[in-house]
Amino acid sequence: MSKYLLIESRDSFEFADVGYFYDLAEGLAREGHGVTLFLVQNGVLPARPSARSERLARLSESGVAVLADEFSLQERGIPAASLAKGVRSAGIDRVVDLLADGSTRAVWH
Repeated sequence: MSKYLLIESRDSFEFADVGYFYDLAEGLAREGHGVTLFLVQNGVLPARPSARSERLARLSESGVAVLADEFSLQERGIPAASLAKGVRSAGIDRVVDLLADGSTRAVWH
């Protein structure tokens, strides 16, 4: 199966269509693809424990690797130690590694 890197830069509190991007990640994982959802910029805001973070926990449980950009977290005052269940902090170098692999398909939303 294929590997996918989905990069979400928008806040799900502000943009309702972010949920469709999460649906894409979940569907790809359900089909057996390797999926990484990388949250960057305001996309990290739902990574704080909240009602919106439950969706990220479900994605993680379905096999999606949910990562939040360290720099974006820091800029928004979100400690990496307080991330919601299933969300891990990662540096932008993780994105570079996935893209350098050459077999990963990337989509930025």
